[in-house]
Amino acid sequence: MEDLHRAARTIALLARVLERAAGALSLAQYRVLALVAAGDERATLLAGRLAITKPSVSAVVDGLVEREYLAREAVAGDRRAVRLRITPAGTKALTAAETAMAERLEPLVDAVEDRAGCFRSLDEIQGALTARRFVRDR
Repeated sequence: MEDLHRAARTIALLARVLERAAGALSLAQYRVLALVAAGDERATLLAGRLAITKPSVSAVVDGLVEREYLAREAVAGDRRAVRLRITPAGTKALTAAETAMAERLEPLVDAVEDRAGCFRSLDEIQGALTARRFVRDR
């Protein structure tokens, strides 16, 4: 259990490092932009993938639309549905945040003896998160 406590503390510290590196974006805004850029176009899907409520996602999306990082578009054939699209300004902000985050992570990852193993482990954790989210959303 102590290993898990240390892991939780480390992940919390890393989240803070990434949050500081994200510049003008909050981590919530970063996650939404990244998901929309990857193809998740509806707020309901985003809420499920982020494990937060639709009103919370809507608040983040509203801020990103106001900053012109996201655009809302009507869905043909469905008057109530709205599709989200990342704008060129949003792509620029996302790229800048990811570049800054990578720069902050680089010296930390360089300190790891097995860099490739570190990335494999992170990929496995990502896979577990995705699988768990899929089960929870069903």
